Amino acid sequence: MRIGVNMAASVSGRRRETRTLSQLNSVSVLYPVLVLYCLSVLPVAAKRDNLRVITDENWEEILTGEWMIEFYAPWCPACQQLQSVWKEFADWGEDIGVSIAKVDVTEQPGLSGRFIITALPAIYHCKDGVFRRYQGARTKEDFLSFIDEKKWQNIEPVSSWFGPSSLMMNMMSALFKLSMFIRQCHAYLTEQVGIPVWGSYIIFGLVTLFSGLTLGLVLVFLADFVFPSRRFSSSAYYQKKHAMEQARLRQQLEEEQEADGEEEEDEDEYVGSVEEWSREGVKEDTVRRRAAGGGEEEDT
Repeated sequence: MRIGVNMAASVSGRRRETRTLSQLNSVSVLYPVLVLYCLSVLPVAAKRDNLRVITDENWEEILTGEWMIEFYAPWCPACQQLQSVWKEFADWGEDIGVSIAKVDVTEQPGLSGRFIITALPAIYHCKDGVFRRYQGARTKEDFLSFIDEKKWQNIEPVSSWFGPSSLMMNMMSALFKLSMFIRQCHAYLTEQVGIPVWGSYIIFGLVTLFSGLTLGLVLVFLADFVFPSRRFSSSAYYQKKHAMEQARLRQQLEEEQEADGEEEEDEDEYVGSVEEWSREGVKEDTVRRRAAGGGEEEDT
């Protein structure tokens, strides 16, 4: 019995050793594969992180530091050709101290209006909130030389009036967002609900009409509140206005009286001067007559 038990124990021990060896062999085979996989995947992940994605929520990050931003659309052929070059350029961003980013204008219409994007792809250089439009060649070497040699200093910056953080561009961004919202509503009504295109246009026309009427009423109420009409004015307002009118009339009357007094003084002075002139004329005539009479006596 003891011999059988010992044999069974030895057999089970050998089986355990065999399993352990097989597990070690499998781990030793899989370990290099895992290492190679990690080495091949991690650089790709690091490269993807170098290219930042800018949205309406985080766009203010580009106001600090140095950035190169590309505005593109997935349907644009020129943008598709530039994507590989832009990714290669993004891999150099950390080495040259520049953050590389991209903006999809189809998903971020507010940024498209904020930067007035009229052609695709559009590239902007930003240094501490000062924006410049890149107009050079679109190769990795040209991008690198543009940053290394600081060629952006030779480009005139965007005016502060048209800067992305200005009031005008904020309004433009809101307008582009509204237009995209209307477009999405139109697509929903025609594609999901099944309303004809002309029916969607009628709906938007009615909405525009009623919104205009509502806005007009609001403006009228605000105008009446700021500048109330006479029917809703208080008695104190009328008393104050009446007192101001009386004061104005008194001042006008005093000015007229002063003007009349000055005219009377001028008339008196004129009359006095005329009288003096007449007296002097009489004296001159008398002297002339006397002189003439004396001459006649001498002749006789």
